[in-house]
Amino acid sequence: MTHRKPHQARKRFGQNFLHDPGTIERILAAVAPEPDQHLVEIGPGLGAITRGLLDTGCRLDAVELDRDLAARLAEDFGGHPRFRLHQADALKFDFCDLAGGERLRVVGNLPYNISTPLLFHLLDQSRCLADMHFMLQKEVVERMAAAPGSRIYGRLSVMVQIRCAVEPLFTIRPGAFRPAPKVDSAFVRLVPWTEPPHPVADFGLFTELVGRAFAQRRKTLRNTLKGLAAEADLAACGLDPGWRAEAVSPAGFASLANHLAAGGDG
Repeated sequence: MTHRKPHQARKRFGQNFLHDPGTIERILAAVAPEPDQHLVEIGPGLGAITRGLLDTGCRLDAVELDRDLAARLAEDFGGHPRFRLHQADALKFDFCDLAGGERLRVVGNLPYNISTPLLFHLLDQSRCLADMHFMLQKEVVERMAAAPGSRIYGRLSVMVQIRCAVEPLFTIRPGAFRPAPKVDSAFVRLVPWTEPPHPVADFGLFTELVGRAFAQRRKTLRNTLKGLAAEADLAACGLDPGWRAEAVSPAGFASLANHLAAGGDG
């Protein structure tokens, strides 16, 4: 058997490889794939959870950008009848195309340096996803789950919660990875709403509204939304023009976006 030299983690890909058996076990138990379910693993790296996923009898597509790692994964799992490898950038990957008529289950250890844009890319395709389980920087998970009024509640909180139920599951210490990151990670479950509690009529308008409101957190809504929403529009939706963005719930932003989409009070 040919000896394989160890893979050197690449900083530009934000690589931190999971190696702790206890953490791997907890992740597999949380995801709990069933036979024949269609899963996608983003950034499988050295395959720490890939084998465990395949052992459940699920069908697994893996998306890996690093050519060297893709070659290793092809060598280790290429012969498996329920495994397909895509050497591709997850930020540009069409998950809905892969889903066909199914709803995919997505799992991954998301690189810190692209975690937020990758989350937004997946949220844009959430209609094709049954659920998502991710290892992320703990601070990112806390922001995703934050409630209105919290210091860490912001654009990410609103944009994730309007499309998904967010359930932080457990913290993962740096020592579970090689190389060890400088911060704690967390494992989170996101379940896209099949029936959104706060439907949005025009998602482009909603996105602009939330982005504008949080762009200058210290300013009030009457200032940040000037030219987009008048004080009468805010009042019609039960929002005080003197509030800051962090006081507005996802439901409040949805109500305002829908009010404006319908013509507002202007």
